[in-house]
Amino acid sequence: MAANVGPVKGVLLCLLSAVGYATLGVFGKLCYDADVGVLTLLTIRFGLAAAGFAVLTRAVERRSPPRAPLGRHVVLTALGMGALGFSVQSGLYFGALGHIDLSLLSLLLYTYPAFVTIAAVALGREVVTRRRVIALTAASAGVALVLIGAGGSDADAIGVAMAVGAALVYTTYILIADGVIDDAPPLPFSTLIMTGAFATLLVAALVSGELDFGFAPEAWGWLAAMAVCSTIVPVLAFFAGLRHVGPSNASILSTCEPPVTVLLALLVFGERLGPVQLAGGALVVSAVVLLQAAVRRETAAPAPVPAPAAADRVPHLIPG
Repeated sequence: MAANVGPVKGVLLCLLSAVGYATLGVFGKLCYDADVGVLTLLTIRFGLAAAGFAVLTRAVERRSPPRAPLGRHVVLTALGMGALGFSVQSGLYFGALGHIDLSLLSLLLYTYPAFVTIAAVALGREVVTRRRVIALTAASAGVALVLIGAGGSDADAIGVAMAVGAALVYTTYILIADGVIDDAPPLPFSTLIMTGAFATLLVAALVSGELDFGFAPEAWGWLAAMAVCSTIVPVLAFFAGLRHVGPSNASILSTCEPPVTVLLALLVFGERLGPVQLAGGALVVSAVVLLQAAVRRETAAPAPVPAPAAADRVPHLIPG
């Protein structure tokens, strides 16, 4: 019985991570209802998250054996990923949240594993297999069904474009991180990413004049919850679960995120997806599971095989 404690703990931690990420859009919409602007929201969120990760990093370093400092290349890459990648992706995510329902946004964003696979094949990092072709076909069909079920107003078109753009930017983020994260401990790396994003968003908010703290007082609670429950806790839980169940299983468990988001959107905001959209969402999630199962089989094979997918080797950092 004791031998199973580790895997069970890992599963629970990965599920906790998925639930935490699923709350991001919920807290975002609640902030919007309290008159928090997009740039103000993002600046405060990443500022609090960067501070939180910095404190945690310092605490861990004090209790751990001394380690070599991060190399200049890793530091600059992490800062750049936050400043030029994560900030843009988050801006698109929360911009889309102002135009389309959270449930629809979560399904469109979760197309990023399929985009990563397509890009990895195009770059020669992975090979085309029947399982991958089936998964990508299912993902494409799922997105088509989600969009067909969504209808087509101008606002929807803007929101859909932003959501897909967020998925594409996150794809680029993952491909850049692939290979760099292997040389970096997760906490310092995450701290640098958050710091880079915070710096960019703070400058953007100041230059545009959109940094406004005149929102309703209750918004501070939602902002703090977003930084802790939707950012810091999910990252820590994912890394902790990763040690117990491995990257492939952790990635598969993360597919719980879209269904949980859809459920939360229903419970909190009364959002409902139609039957066609639900079918499309099921196809998208199934495609991700199939892609990760393919990685798991390749990694377990005794003969030389292609390296695991890029999305399977980098930290699962905040979907928006």
